[in-house]
Amino acid sequence: MYKQILKRVLDFSIAFVVLLCISPLFFILILFLAIANSGKPFFVQRRPGKNEKIFSIIKFKTMNDLKDSDGNLLPDKDRMTPVGTFVRKTSLDEIPQLVNVLKGDMSLIGPRPLIIEYLPVYNETQKKRHNVRPGITGWAQVNGRNSISWTKKFEYDVWYVENCSFLLDLKIIGLTLKKVLKKEDVNLSNELTSEWFNGTN
Repeated sequence: MYKQILKRVLDFSIAFVVLLCISPLFFILILFLAIANSGKPFFVQRRPGKNEKIFSIIKFKTMNDLKDSDGNLLPDKDRMTPVGTFVRKTSLDEIPQLVNVLKGDMSLIGPRPLIIEYLPVYNETQKKRHNVRPGITGWAQVNGRNSISWTKKFEYDVWYVENCSFLLDLKIIGLTLKKVLKKEDVNLSNELTSEWFNGTN
């Protein structure tokens, strides 16, 4: 009952109310990020969702598009803008995904949507992460996020899919808020891109 109906109703209701309440902050961030990123405040990328259906995830853009003399993008650390650093450190870059929740592409809680290129290298167990809508935050995010291995992340994702409940989602929301307030597990290292998943790491 919860997974089939109530979870989606709560997702839509909470996302709508939160977006309404933070709309002034939302538009302020759009303005500052548009200035910092040459008129491009959003980062949009195709990701696999429930049942591996492809959708466009929306995030605030924290890095500019500066390139070297050969036309290649500069390293992540050289493209991170001051406002982008603040937005990422406070996890505000995730706010636009509430629009994805309203559209039904995502849930508030679920496995994080990864890039399309990983689809061919998942094993049968790892593929179970696509049995539910991906989330803005999830069980893996509150149990290490950037500090745990890919193997562990997938273990947490699949465990969530198999044990999803209202009480578990409440727990994840509480732990997420705690981590955001403490600024824990936020990737602000020199190399901001996560390690590439090759199916074995």
